[in-house]
Amino acid sequence: MKVFRLDDLEAERAANDGAYLSFLRERHMSAGLYALKAGELDPQKPHSQDEIYLVVSGRAAITVGEETTYVANGSVVYVPAGVPHRFHHITEDLKVLVVFSPPEGP
Repeated sequence: MKVFRLDDLEAERAANDGAYLSFLRERHMSAGLYALKAGELDPQKPHSQDEIYLVVSGRAAITVGEETTYVANGSVVYVPAGVPHRFHHITEDLKVLVVFSPPEGP
């Protein structure tokens, strides 16, 4: 078993001055914490993995392909592999738990 505390992950992400912290990588999936400040631009490009986003805090819009919706604390969004997507109109600092399957990166 592996256990993570969101506040510890957020502290580590902030200490590394990055928007994204990868904190788990297993054979069939990986997970990370993604954060964007209110008004910030999301530079994401399509990924080669399926993704699930769980909004931990904040408010924003997300566009996946041609569809747009608004998300806030507790929202869960599925993004199929290869589909363009990005958060925008971020009105409250956004923190998102991201799960990739298969795992992201090398």
